Amino acid sequence: MVEPKSLIQIITEEEFLSLAQEPCSQLLNIFFLFELREENNMDISRKFYSNLIQESEFLESFMDEHGARENKKWSFFVEYLASIRNLSIAAFFTRHLLDRYPFYGLRESPENEVEFKNEANNVLNFLNQSILNLFGELYSTGVENGLNVTRNPDSKIEFSEIETNKRLPRNVAEDEVKDEEHRIIEICEKIKHVAKLMKDSKVHRIVDIKDLKLAVLQKFNEKRARMYKNLVHNIQSDFDTFIKNTKLEMNYSEVKIMRGYISMPLHLLEVALWLAHFYERHEDEIRHGESKKRISVLVNKETLLDKIMNFGFYYSQHFVAEGKKLADDILDCFSKIVRVELPIPQPLGFHARPSTYVSLIARQYDDLDLFMIIDGEKFNTKSVMSLLQAGGTLADKGYQSVLFEGDKRVIEDVRILAKHNYCEEGEIPARLSYLRDLNSSS
Repeated sequence: MVEPKSLIQIITEEEFLSLAQEPCSQLLNIFFLFELREENNMDISRKFYSNLIQESEFLESFMDEHGARENKKWSFFVEYLASIRNLSIAAFFTRHLLDRYPFYGLRESPENEVEFKNEANNVLNFLNQSILNLFGELYSTGVENGLNVTRNPDSKIEFSEIETNKRLPRNVAEDEVKDEEHRIIEICEKIKHVAKLMKDSKVHRIVDIKDLKLAVLQKFNEKRARMYKNLVHNIQSDFDTFIKNTKLEMNYSEVKIMRGYISMPLHLLEVALWLAHFYERHEDEIRHGESKKRISVLVNKETLLDKIMNFGFYYSQHFVAEGKKLADDILDCFSKIVRVELPIPQPLGFHARPSTYVSLIARQYDDLDLFMIIDGEKFNTKSVMSLLQAGGTLADKGYQSVLFEGDKRVIEDVRILAKHNYCEEGEIPARLSYLRDLNSSS
């Protein structure tokens, strides 16, 4: 009986070297150009970073396919490569922030603008130097392993800028999107929700290195950055799907500016995410190993922590908070006070459970008023005690319905609550899912 052959063929390190020569040379040629641009104080464009990321990902896949990560001779090379890729992604988004900032039309003071741009350039300088440090070790390790790579001073590879102040006329017909006002109201409410989450998590600048390290390890880490990023990305997707290029965006300057206050924190959180990922992957006190120790020397840990917290998280919160102010201004434009008559809860009227749910809805929209009106008397729905008092009045008079007055947004949620009999059976509709969180925290 013939034994089946293994699908994996073991090759020698010499055979692998001949296979690795060309893809490694392609990446290292970009490194030489990167180094040359830095020496001549030339900016690294987004296109350059993009190509660097692409070549790094390709080479890393090549290395993984050949088991280089598990080979003593090549394991350090792959770790340096992965580190270059991670930091290049963070650099790409930082460069993108600087390139796009003038086009967002943000309502920032000149002082705030200068401060942010200086901080972003400091981050970019740190990342570029760290990438160069890692590239230097990658090159040295490759040469030690037998790679034959020579600098080509006549190389014509270039990655140009893609930004320009020259634009084609904007003459595409403005899209007609159903319920535009409802969509922008939803987007504004989502921005306010993210702003509240970030404010409650107490994002602030931290100077002391011990406190900084503790904050990044325990709280402001890759997981937190990914959560915030996904929330903001969903808002941007909604904006681009339902608001961009509509008459609503054209007619309201605040709505046009809103897109910038969504994009800024989104890309800042991308920076925080990739830097936190790098820190958690290569911080030698988290994951022990020689390669982790080597990389922690090449990339300054204290500066890295500072950029994660005091640039990525801090400024993302700043722009989300400014976006909330803009959202409040937009919501004021669409504020509509309405009255609606709704049935009372069955069979017990406004006892503790339904009164609590109505109060939670009112407090969810804390900047809006919502009243229950009985025979001309207004009851403040943000107070459960006030609603219980109103419930007693309704029971005494035998009323089966009651009048609510408030902004259209909060009234709509109360209408949904009433449609589900004020959740007397315990089922909370998806539109009111926030009631679960509020109820458990109250």
